[in-house]
Amino acid sequence: MKTHFELNKVTKKLPKHLHKFIVKQPYEEYSSQNQAVWRYVMKMNVDYLSKVAHKSYLKGLEKTGISIENIPHMEGMNRILKEIGWAAVSVDGFIPPNAFMEFQAYNVLVIASDMRTINHIAYTPAPDIIHEAAGHAPIIANPEYAEYLRRFGEIGSKAISSAKDYEMYEAIRLLSILKEDPNSSEKEIEDAQEKVEWLQNNMGELSEMAQIRNLHWWTVEYGLIGTIENPKIYGAGLLSSIGESAWCMQEEVQKLLYSIDAATINFDITKPQPQLFVTPDFAYLSLVLDEFANTMALRTGGLNGVKKLINSENLGTVELSTGIQISGVFTKVIQYKNNKVAYLQTTGATALANRDKELIGHGITTHASGFGSPVGKLKGINLPIEDMSPRDLKAYGIYEGEFMTLEFESGVAVKGKAITGTRDLRGKILIISLDECTVTYKDEILFHPEWGIYDMAIGKEVISVYAGAADVASFADTSKVSKVKTHKISYSDSEKELYSLYDEVKLIRTRNLASEEKITTIFNQLKAKFANDWLLLLELCELAQKNNFSIQTTILEKLNQLKCNKSYTKLIENGLNLYLN
Repeated sequence: MKTHFELNKVTKKLPKHLHKFIVKQPYEEYSSQNQAVWRYVMKMNVDYLSKVAHKSYLKGLEKTGISIENIPHMEGMNRILKEIGWAAVSVDGFIPPNAFMEFQAYNVLVIASDMRTINHIAYTPAPDIIHEAAGHAPIIANPEYAEYLRRFGEIGSKAISSAKDYEMYEAIRLLSILKEDPNSSEKEIEDAQEKVEWLQNNMGELSEMAQIRNLHWWTVEYGLIGTIENPKIYGAGLLSSIGESAWCMQEEVQKLLYSIDAATINFDITKPQPQLFVTPDFAYLSLVLDEFANTMALRTGGLNGVKKLINSENLGTVELSTGIQISGVFTKVIQYKNNKVAYLQTTGATALANRDKELIGHGITTHASGFGSPVGKLKGINLPIEDMSPRDLKAYGIYEGEFMTLEFESGVAVKGKAITGTRDLRGKILIISLDECTVTYKDEILFHPEWGIYDMAIGKEVISVYAGAADVASFADTSKVSKVKTHKISYSDSEKELYSLYDEVKLIRTRNLASEEKITTIFNQLKAKFANDWLLLLELCELAQKNNFSIQTTILEKLNQLKCNKSYTKLIENGLNLYLN
């Protein structure tokens, strides 16, 4: 199978509908300044996080092959990640939450391969390779945490979204793209910010997906572990932000014990977090995840689950007590006493499955115009159809070639000629197919004989409801790729000239070619043309100090002048403390 990404024993298991989110890592587009930003952030992180991060972090960096010196190549990461049963793929910024979770369920880390600019060196609202590779990858080397991540993806990919969730995703994606692009106008950013804030205030009741995204944010992205008094960092958003990893340890940031209550606490990706949650250990994360899963329609099923799916206006699956799974866009449910489902209906392409495998002859071609079926027991008969033996079925007039009338407790009536049945491997009946069939509920006709063969799903109750198809192969492209693409930054001739100096300094450092003359020449070029570039000055200072060049004093004076700019003060001070020690 030919693909546009590297296949290994992990990625080859990905279903085809996820392939469209994967892009080629644009390694040649990383500027030499991007590489210097990576090096600065990683040097800062390893130094600081060795004191405040969970012990798995430093071990994980080594285990996943992430270098301090260079932005990682995806192929190299994959060769190492496969040893711990994971893989990484490159994507364009934020992808839809369901797709993100599904990748995770297949042990695949999605890495937004863009690189933050120097203007956002301490924190970026956009997902980037520092956040993904240096934040997420090291912690998944911990087996207990990796299993939590996989289970989270498995459960999260089944969470039902609201109709507004995708709109919020698109709004956040656009805002993050605009904020990271130095060529964006203030008006563009303000408008995008207003859109996000308006949606945040008008989302209504939180959907399952919104709640599980909150849990993901407060654990995988911004989680702390240990005790309230002495927490350690494990969340990727904190591990990848030299600003927030320091800020989060301050008393101003409230520390709360992690619990299922975090599902109702929303977050703002564009601002530092006012509170964070502390889990005692990684095992506790899985306990809370399981507690939340018990509230989801995935496990509760029932009328409320079907209503959630209808409100989502998206593809979803209803599973009945026999194990038959109906996948489609649900548009109608009839309920009767005690909040039970009497009848459910899809519109458009629908597929029937059992144990996540499409039933032969019951794909979207057969059920192109929708599917409807009663749910429940027959009136006056305690034995549900699904539990009837062949003898029971005959006794109640349910057998091939016979006209029959099936009246359900709910009042739904099915009249027609039984022509065949479909059973599972254990012999449990899943479908009864009828010809010349009429289905009614009170005065409403739900199915006309002229519509053809009526396939009635068998099940006394709805036991599970979730997003997506039961068999991922039943439907083609069920998730959308955003039309808004990450902006490719265009560089001026002046910026290209600056980046050539970064290239030269890197070459000098990696090949040990430093000389007083070379460092002085580059310093003078910087001072004359790029007087505010503090990061390359730091690298020059590092080389001068290492080689005991006299130009070091002059470079330090220039850096101290730049420290007067509040935007650079902390960055330069931290860099000097690290680069010169």
